[in-house]
Amino acid sequence: QVQLVESGGGLVQPGGSLRLSCVASGSIFSINAMGWYRQAPGKERELVAAITSGSDTNYADSVKGRFTISRDNAKNTVYLQMNRLKPEDTAVYYCNAQARDLNYPSRVGDYWGQGTQVTVSS
Repeated sequence: QVQLVESGGGLVQPGGSLRLSCVASGSIFSINAMGWYRQAPGKERELVAAITSGSDTNYADSVKGRFTISRDNAKNTVYLQMNRLKPEDTAVYYCNAQARDLNYPSRVGDYWGQGTQVTVSS
């Protein structure tokens, strides 16, 4: 199994910054794309940012210019640097990885972390 564990969430004032981290562990054969999603109360889960194994990135329009996604392939870790946070960024943030399990290397699985709460409020 491949496990994802997020950290770095918390309470921050509008205009502040947070850095989320997500570490993948377990029976990893390889990791393709990794990404961050978020879900606010009463809303559907949405893509925030994604990064390929070659470090190509994609961002939601609402976070472009404020958030930066990066990854350290040697550490199986993806980061999300969030700057100039707004109240509307408040949500549970989930890490996602498309990865191959050592036990099933021909299959690309979709894996999720447990989520970390980000609250932007004064």
